[in-house]
Amino acid sequence: MSSDTTTGQYTVVARRYRPQAFGDLIGQGHVVQALSNAINSSRVGHAYLFTGARGVGKTSSARIFAKCLNCETGPTTTPCNECDICSTVSVGEDVDVLEIDGASNRGIDEIRQLRSNANVRPSRSRYKIYIIDEVHMLTQAAFNALLKTLEEPPEHVKFIFCTTDPQKIPITVLSRCQRFDFSPVKSDEITNSLKQIATDEGVEADEAALALLARRANGSMRDSQSLLEQLLSFCGEHISTEDVNQLLGTADIGMIAAIAEQIMAADSSQALAAISAALNQGVDSGQLAQQLLGYFRDLMAVKVGCDEELLLFASIGDLEGLRQQADSLGLEKILSVIQVLDTSVVRMQHSLHSRTLLEVATVRACTLDNLDSISDLVNALSSGEPVSGGAKPSGRVAAKATVKPAAKKNEIVRESRPQVEASPVSVAPSVQPVAPVAAGVQSAVSSVSKSQNSVDSSPAKTPIVSFDPANVESIWSQALARLPEMTREMAGTQEKVEFVKPNTIKVSLPEKYNQQMCMRADRLKSIENAVEACVGQPLRVEFFWNEKNAPVVEVAEPKLSRRQLIRQLEQNTIIKNAIEVFDGEVVDFKTGTKK
Repeated sequence: MSSDTTTGQYTVVARRYRPQAFGDLIGQGHVVQALSNAINSSRVGHAYLFTGARGVGKTSSARIFAKCLNCETGPTTTPCNECDICSTVSVGEDVDVLEIDGASNRGIDEIRQLRSNANVRPSRSRYKIYIIDEVHMLTQAAFNALLKTLEEPPEHVKFIFCTTDPQKIPITVLSRCQRFDFSPVKSDEITNSLKQIATDEGVEADEAALALLARRANGSMRDSQSLLEQLLSFCGEHISTEDVNQLLGTADIGMIAAIAEQIMAADSSQALAAISAALNQGVDSGQLAQQLLGYFRDLMAVKVGCDEELLLFASIGDLEGLRQQADSLGLEKILSVIQVLDTSVVRMQHSLHSRTLLEVATVRACTLDNLDSISDLVNALSSGEPVSGGAKPSGRVAAKATVKPAAKKNEIVRESRPQVEASPVSVAPSVQPVAPVAAGVQSAVSSVSKSQNSVDSSPAKTPIVSFDPANVESIWSQALARLPEMTREMAGTQEKVEFVKPNTIKVSLPEKYNQQMCMRADRLKSIENAVEACVGQPLRVEFFWNEKNAPVVEVAEPKLSRRQLIRQLEQNTIIKNAIEVFDGEVVDFKTGTKK
């Protein structure tokens, strides 16, 4: 292994194999092409923004771009990496290429100092370049202080901003920069790079082990190099898949496939036993849950017909096994298992009982019914088509619900039993399967039954009371008996019931509140249905409030002022005559009580 030649200290892999030219960048071809064309055409801007996830090459690209602009042989797209400028830029020590940490230099005072130093020309290079990493950490005041300099900097100044969170940067700053979005590095490109590093380090590594590292890195080149650094210290001269699983606390793909097989077979005890065996081998419960989630994600991708290129957690060699398992599962069940595992993964991050949560999620996934069969059953019930046994649900679902044509519309009856006619009181039909039915099937049948049948609103064909205006009191009494308790109490306080016009019943109520509640659309509909069930034909019902029963509220006369009382006294005949005789006026008065 190589080490720093000047200090004799060891340098980690991520730093020793850091890209030093555009040709060394992996997975960022669009950025390389744009920056190279800008240099070749002399269209280099004054401000650039590099965004993307961690470890994809943002800061490395900024350094390479700075070397291209300031190299002694440049500006060029291929810096020499031999001159003093390229050497100092590569290690971040050049006096004219200033790398600033936005997290620790985020205040307005630091930006004021930057603005004052920007006016000073570079000491030996063409450009003074400011590389601000994690620029989104600057304060709002610091961004505002930077705006004018960012929009019209001196000709010798270039800004390169790097961030993992561009949403936190003000739009006024974004509009002044050329933005480049760095993509996550593909797994196969990471694998090839790790293979080259392992060869240079003199270590033999299984390709499957490096592919597992690449998938674990989630598109971050630096993360994969850091994991390889751990393996170089852990394994020595040979890196195998078992070493990777042992170091990362992950399970072998065969173990994950076995647990998934038990879940598909709805065998909870065997699934828990497989999980216990994995945990006893040192597998982390959180990693195991994430691996199961990723495995079922790949099952979903295979089930909907995706190619092997879209596999994120399984390798291409596992494709055939995934297809066989996906064919034995329904898409709805795969999606439900993914939802159960995702919820558990989130909860496990905040719990001390991660194993218990994983086992609960596994048992819940095992007890899921064949949701595709339930979906087909609901669709058939909604369309009114007869449903036979069809595909037998997996696991504990062993019964069938059958829909047969009946005299009543969409009536659901039990298989091998005679059809049941509804009573005049309009009792809703019910589902009574021969064997216990899964909860999902029962809820589906119940929802369709409720949506197509009304409990209290179906009119009877045979009238209970003959339709005669003279029988209006009897009709109303029979209708009240068929109403719910609350509606019956409100409508049953009538003072008078009569026919006011053909096919209309007028009901007078003493309370305005009762009249308003009975006139609500839902209650009025149920009352009219109850009346229709009694007489055998539809009738309108109108409710009125007898305002004569309203309490009389005495309004107190307004209290007169002293001046108004004097004017009222002056209108008295006796006082008016006294004023004329004595040529006087009323200036005051006194009130007394009669004895």
